[in-house]
Amino acid sequence: MTTLVRLQDVVPDLPAPDCPRAHIYVLASLNYPDISAADVALVKRFTKTALTTLIELGADYEFFDTTVPLDNPSAAAHFDGLLLLGGGDVDNSCYGMSTPHPTTYGVDGRADRDAFAAIAAAGAADRPIFGICRGSQLLNVFRGGTLIGDIEDYRLHHGAPGEPEFVDEPVDIIPGTRLAAILGTDRIMARNGHHQAVDKLGGGLVVAARALDGITEGIEDPKRFFLGVQWHPEDDAGPAADRLALFGAFVDAAEQSRHRSAAAAQPIRERRSAKLTPPSFADRT
Repeated sequence: MTTLVRLQDVVPDLPAPDCPRAHIYVLASLNYPDISAADVALVKRFTKTALTTLIELGADYEFFDTTVPLDNPSAAAHFDGLLLLGGGDVDNSCYGMSTPHPTTYGVDGRADRDAFAAIAAAGAADRPIFGICRGSQLLNVFRGGTLIGDIEDYRLHHGAPGEPEFVDEPVDIIPGTRLAAILGTDRIMARNGHHQAVDKLGGGLVVAARALDGITEGIEDPKRFFLGVQWHPEDDAGPAADRLALFGAFVDAAEQSRHRSAAAAQPIRERRSAKLTPPSFADRT
């Protein structure tokens, strides 16, 4: 696969915090089959904005590029949270579709499997997981859900041929969801440019946001921080307040996960310390 986007193209201009609130496992494919020049520019801009936002919120990260096979995607369990960014379409065979839609592009089944392994590990470790666009679709497919191969009436979701790909789309937020609590509103204007979306929901998931035509734009697990949005809050041409709210809630959850892990490890350290401490003279008499 030709490398058109390099890691140095997406590294933030800000230094990492000295004492990070959380350590985030960030997963994305910087390159994928048949990536267009327009998408190269989007991947560079969106990824850099996402990573910059994490640093602005006091987190640091390690970036894992599924353009190439990952050595150990299960290492996501050892981070405080998992962030899955956008990219090409999910391999249709992952959700039981034998024949891909003619508009399918950018498919890399190996990258999908690496992502599923990271999701499984982070989920088993009870880490917060946040997926954007392709990332949201991966979360749904991981839970056994399916995707719409192509949205026929696309006008709300992306531009027409020859027009800018991304559009400002009204998205309704479902009351009572985690997403509604995060955004504090029942409708946002989202930056969107997608031709696929969630179809059948995966196990344990609920719809958290819908487009005006009923297409699912957000999913979540009500029992834990397992959240996906179809739109691109990391598009710096969109509302900064929504981006900061979503990333801020994720970093908050990751920080809480860090504290829980530290608290759980403390009794183990104390027991080990007690075993290593010799009894006092009084104890021996």
